[in-house]
Amino acid sequence: MDFGKLPHVDQVDFTLAAEPEKNLSVLKSGSSDHKTPALFVGPTGYNMKEWVGKWYPFGAREKDFLKYYGQQFNTIEFNTTHYRMPDSVAVNRWVKEVPADFRFCPKVPQSISHSRDLGLSTQEPRIFCEAIHELGTRLGYCFMQLPPHFGPRELPVLDRFLAQVAHQIPLAVEVRHPAFFQNGPESRYFFDLLQQYSTAAVITDVAGRRDVCHMRLTKGVTLIRFVGNGMHPSDYTRVDQWAKRLKHWFDLGLQEAYFFAHEPDNLLAPELSQYCIETFCLQIPGIMLRGPKQVPGQQGNLFDS
Repeated sequence: MDFGKLPHVDQVDFTLAAEPEKNLSVLKSGSSDHKTPALFVGPTGYNMKEWVGKWYPFGAREKDFLKYYGQQFNTIEFNTTHYRMPDSVAVNRWVKEVPADFRFCPKVPQSISHSRDLGLSTQEPRIFCEAIHELGTRLGYCFMQLPPHFGPRELPVLDRFLAQVAHQIPLAVEVRHPAFFQNGPESRYFFDLLQQYSTAAVITDVAGRRDVCHMRLTKGVTLIRFVGNGMHPSDYTRVDQWAKRLKHWFDLGLQEAYFFAHEPDNLLAPELSQYCIETFCLQIPGIMLRGPKQVPGQQGNLFDS
């Protein structure tokens, strides 16, 4: 992921923002659901030949990569749907490849998220919702990544989109326009809109745009996109901070969290995910997580479980 990427991060202040005041009321309002809190951790993308012989079995074929990914992780930031509309054949194939505890988090197709009216003049939102519902219990949260130019003037379009779609699928929204993170009326309008439609706000923790790591919760579910820097020492201390914040949120009533581990070219994403899982399990009592483990024959590392 190139968004917010910096050539050097030694001088970046990665301290997480203070707790927004509205988070407490949001989490209290959803704590009556009495669900068992759930945490899902995984990278983005599975089609990685570089993982063969380390995280995928030696000799693994590309057609089996999703199956092996599902054995290692319990969720994925699923970019496949961002570039093409899924159909029932593809969706049912994905379901068969992963275990029952796995959750797909598919991106809303860019033909919707990057269109002027968010696809409302077409049948694409309906087609996407119908197709993605076939994931059944393996559907986590869909998320719509709006383009950087999507600003406050476009919020009425988002309002109409959420009114039509948010009740059909579990949904989260990511915005990048700076106006949404300046604690002004545009910011309040955006986050209140998500809360109104029971839509989660995506939080992105990336070096070059600290404002998008906003920490605002709009329901009892959060999606966190964590962008590492090649296992720089700060990657570890940042994960340690997130473990404390997630524990705090779960203690207050957070029901689900999806934590997506990004690294340059995705090469070290399993290593980052492994450290996340080890750390979260230590810091958050009762949270059950699994994987990843290196395939037999590989030299272990400090964070092997």
